[in-house]
Amino acid sequence: MFRIEILRCTLSRSHPQRFSRASFLLSTWYSPESISAADNDDDPVLVKLSVAIRDSYKDPPLEFSSFTYCPSIRKVLPSLSVHHVVDLINHNPLSLPHCSIFAFFKFISSQPGFRFTVETYFVMARFLAVHEMFTEAQSLIELVVSRKGKNSASSVFISLVEMRGTPMCGFLVDALMITYTDLGFIPDAIQCFRLSRKHRFDVPIRGCGNLLDRMMKLNPTGTIWGFYMEILDAGFPLNVYVFNILMNKFCKEGNISDAQKVFDEITKRSLQPTVIRKEMDQNGIELDRVGFSALICGMCKEGRVIDAERALREMMRAGMKPDDVTYTMMMDAFCKKGDAQTGFKLLKEMQSDGHVPSVVTYNVLLNGLCKLGQMKNADMLLDAMLNIGVVPDDITYNTLLEGHHRHANASKHYKQKPEIGIVADLASYKSIVNELYRASKDHRNR
Repeated sequence: MFRIEILRCTLSRSHPQRFSRASFLLSTWYSPESISAADNDDDPVLVKLSVAIRDSYKDPPLEFSSFTYCPSIRKVLPSLSVHHVVDLINHNPLSLPHCSIFAFFKFISSQPGFRFTVETYFVMARFLAVHEMFTEAQSLIELVVSRKGKNSASSVFISLVEMRGTPMCGFLVDALMITYTDLGFIPDAIQCFRLSRKHRFDVPIRGCGNLLDRMMKLNPTGTIWGFYMEILDAGFPLNVYVFNILMNKFCKEGNISDAQKVFDEITKRSLQPTVIRKEMDQNGIELDRVGFSALICGMCKEGRVIDAERALREMMRAGMKPDDVTYTMMMDAFCKKGDAQTGFKLLKEMQSDGHVPSVVTYNVLLNGLCKLGQMKNADMLLDAMLNIGVVPDDITYNTLLEGHHRHANASKHYKQKPEIGIVADLASYKSIVNELYRASKDHRNR
């Protein structure tokens, strides 16, 4: 019932889940490294390779054929090792266009007998990210993960450790988490997050956001809550919508104690219960009406009416008005506890707040009065309903009939209980009630 796509929109505003060029523009303090001319100390093979690429490269779609049929490329190939390719990426002694280096990388990786290590793929992916080729960088990481498969996070992540602190290494961690998540390897994605904390990388905000979104759809609520607490402790930004969804899920599952923990965690991390609105404003976060309503609903179902009313007051102090459903739930909870007086107090508040109670709300109060045996008050409430134009339904009349039957003739002597069903109108109801009272009076006079 709770639309995860709303959650996705909320997360994407602060933690985009995909890597567009616009979202990864380079900061002004950093520009891609390059060397304008080859140094005398450069490896001769690397220099020859760079010259061959420079002289043979053609723009797509001819880049592969340009390398395939270039004599200078063919001449240098037997001397090449993975080390030379990594040096080409990292040093680029002739300042070759980044597209030409990537084209050669793809070309050489397709050659028989030439195999790159995981580290080499990450070096190339980082190079592409530095030059804002994020889609291409992501595709390389997807290639690595698809080849390594499940339960590979530890062996793959270790290749990133030596790159910690270099430009765009954070992108690689995010991209790796997203790739594992999108392939359905959730334990691997979680392991990547934990390894990033162990090796003191920055918090992978986008990777965590993407993983959290996926877990919301697939995993048990308790597992989601545990992971959310873990990433919050690491520095993942608070997101009130996630709290609301988790509270709602716990309440629907009947797990009110955990829903209360979620609510308490918000106040613990950011808010003070007694000055909730002020603290919300200062922290730039607020618990919305959905979250409060879910918490109140769960507490009412569990019979914790005092806690539910306290949450209702916090909600109102935070500047949010309860809706008809929330008021009615509260009235029903108090009436079931035998406290119809508080139920009517809430009815008055509801009306003062501009709400027009429906027949459902009145039925809740009528049921509470009937259970207490306050049949005169129940009939007065029925008259009040009719006077203000609220049309009773079958539940209204049947509730009243049950109440009159229960309290007007409790003796076993009266065995002709009226048929309980839909009562056509008020006249029929009053006729049946009068018969009940006459039967009760006759029984007492015997």
